[in-house]
Amino acid sequence: MNNLFPIFLKLEELHTLIVGGGNVGLEKLEAVLRNSPKAKITLIAPEIKNEIKELAQSYNLTLVFEKYDCKHLDAIDIVIAGTDDKAVNQQIQQDCKTRKILVNIADTPDLCDFYLSSVVVKDDLKIAISTNGKSPTFAKRFREVLEEILPDTLQETLDNLQTIRNKLKGDFQEKVQKLNEITKVMRGE
Repeated sequence: MNNLFPIFLKLEELHTLIVGGGNVGLEKLEAVLRNSPKAKITLIAPEIKNEIKELAQSYNLTLVFEKYDCKHLDAIDIVIAGTDDKAVNQQIQQDCKTRKILVNIADTPDLCDFYLSSVVVKDDLKIAISTNGKSPTFAKRFREVLEEILPDTLQETLDNLQTIRNKLKGDFQEKVQKLNEITKVMRGE
């Protein structure tokens, strides 16, 4: 049973630390930037791939060419670690726990407070997919299926529903009831 609580974070209002400058660090960085291109990110690693250096020129990304140290957690809200050193990853997780900072340790579900989900994006619609850490590959394939079957006209539908929502009068319950009636068509009713 998947007991994870799904949330969407406003990373542009938080400070994200990514530890790792290799392939895993690049993968995690690209995932963050794809979903939150205005995120404030610091990436720490003694060696950093050229692709990451290039991204630093276009995004709010600070590169620190150092080994991880707990001082790097100062003023950080969320951490994603993807080093190739298990001892460093465990230290990051312990340091984050001590400071009550949420942390994701790549490919180590037992050390994670959260997982990075596979994400479907169709304009303003965003759907996160979780397999509770069991199979990121399945989540990726399911994302591909959803991207293919969801119509490109979804943004128009969302815009129309927002217009209707903004014009509705009454209390919250009345608005919900009216929007439920309007969207019944999506279930084929």
